[in-house]
Amino acid sequence: MNTKLGHLESILNDLGSTLIAYSGGVDSTFLAFIAHKVLGKKAVAVTAISPIHPESETESARAIAQKIGIRHILLETKELGDPSFVSNDTSRCYYCKKGIFTELLRIASEEGLGWVIDGSNYDDTSDNRPGMIAAAELGVRSPLIEAGLGKKDIRSLSHEFGLPSWDKPSLSCLATRIPYGTPITVDLLRRISEAEDYLYSLGLREVRVRHHGPIARIEVPSSSMGLLIEEKKRVVERLHALGYTCITLDLEGLG
Repeated sequence: MNTKLGHLESILNDLGSTLIAYSGGVDSTFLAFIAHKVLGKKAVAVTAISPIHPESETESARAIAQKIGIRHILLETKELGDPSFVSNDTSRCYYCKKGIFTELLRIASEEGLGWVIDGSNYDDTSDNRPGMIAAAELGVRSPLIEAGLGKKDIRSLSHEFGLPSWDKPSLSCLATRIPYGTPITVDLLRRISEAEDYLYSLGLREVRVRHHGPIARIEVPSSSMGLLIEEKKRVVERLHALGYTCITLDLEGLG
């Protein structure tokens, strides 16, 4: 693993200056930390702000960036102004990432930074990731992939370095809760976000509320199902108040 870390540091050093697509998740936080360690002021982190991202994650990203010491820029993105994204077909993630990376490239140029990099890790190469196609088309680099670092490596190294994100659950944007073909709206994203925020307030660490018209399908890890069932009455009342008429628990769970 130390060989992979050394390779990552060498890649970043060769890049010379970078703008990091930084969400505050496990991978992008680790990348931002190492980039700052190697490049100092020549590494800048940028976080996208949009209704597809929970506000709590923006605040978390801000706090971690401050702890790392890296310069941090917040960028308002306009996915909901793109009809291709709003129509929500199977290329949704491609449209989103292409728009964000285009903006990041613009900022990098303005800041005099040579490269835009993202936190895709080696494990992601085995998944269907339309966003990686957008990255390749626009010349965005993925140093964690290039160094052969997978999620397990990144969590372990993050723990070693004392990063608070080391055991953070995997995240995805709120648009992923909406099935393909259902148009994405601000009101729908807000409803999903409020439902998940409420469930987090009960003590859950990882949760997804999948939107299926009047049905809310809740996904939590199997180990958290007991808590959810204990709080069943309150959960049903809260999600009914948000407009869902049928509240279900997915027994397959997360993870």
